[in-house]
Amino acid sequence: MYNRTLSGSVRMLEHDSTALKGNPLGDPHIRRFPVYLPPGYDESGEHYPVIYALAGFTGSGLNMPNFSVWDESLPEQIDGLVVSGSCPPVIVVMPDCFTKLGGSQYLDSPLTGAYQTYLTSELLPFIDATLRTIPDASARGVIGKSSGGFGALTLGMRHPHLFAALACHSGDMYFEYCYLRDFPKAVDALNQAGGVEPFLAQFAEATAKGPLIPTLNIIAMAAAYARENATTIEMPFTLPTGELQPEVWARWLQFDPVRLVASHAEALKGLKLLYIDVGERDEYALHHGARILARRLEKLGVPFTFEEHPGGHFGINHRYKVSLKAVATALSGSDTGR
Repeated sequence: MYNRTLSGSVRMLEHDSTALKGNPLGDPHIRRFPVYLPPGYDESGEHYPVIYALAGFTGSGLNMPNFSVWDESLPEQIDGLVVSGSCPPVIVVMPDCFTKLGGSQYLDSPLTGAYQTYLTSELLPFIDATLRTIPDASARGVIGKSSGGFGALTLGMRHPHLFAALACHSGDMYFEYCYLRDFPKAVDALNQAGGVEPFLAQFAEATAKGPLIPTLNIIAMAAAYARENATTIEMPFTLPTGELQPEVWARWLQFDPVRLVASHAEALKGLKLLYIDVGERDEYALHHGARILARRLEKLGVPFTFEEHPGGHFGINHRYKVSLKAVATALSGSDTGR
């Protein structure tokens, strides 16, 4: 286990983003991120399809190549697939879209920054100009888990001219189940701290951040799903009572993939591959959302592949091996498995 080596390589790239410059949270606009290059990249002279792999909440592409004693990292998974001949060689880009709030949902927000613009208008052309890619949507895919799965679905629906295949692992969806259940806990935590800003100050100083993450998640979602001209974070509930604010909650729901799918069905029908999977005991009830999404896709006539596996929300990074193979195969023009 300790002697695993790559036949391909991981290269660190750096990009100076105009879209992220001056973002409201003061997060860096110069981003470093890893890229997996397949075996023979330096010698072949060939051009390759590209998969963008989006990390979940509290994660970054910088985490994806990290060594784990028991599990293969994402570069190790794709490397094994390519070397074994299970899938064609591809480039895998692991962007850094982390924020001080734990994540951006890969959206443009006046409270976090223009992360969707960063990805679609800056990072994609930068990668195509820097590496030997096939610079065409037909050879470009996006995958992700949790918030990254939400990001993959959102990018695929909103930017079908940029991506030909997508895979969503346990993506945020059916917000009534995956977020609403944590609202009462967040109300208690925010009341105890004295509000959003005092809580964020408490979080920044805390050495044991784990117990505070669920509340941070709700704050981060409120920032990501903010109204266009927002200047402060509006929570979907009032303090101290916790009563729902219907207009704010309704705005959150406009970002829910389950609700977006009907208006973006034609974009999804044009994909080479739409792959969705989820653990059958997901701790955030995302298996229910995924089932609802699958039913709606079916009614809309959108081709897709849906799989449930005997897992939860955590410890399922090995599922990337399934999506990497499926997306790489679809982008190569081979059988997509639909």
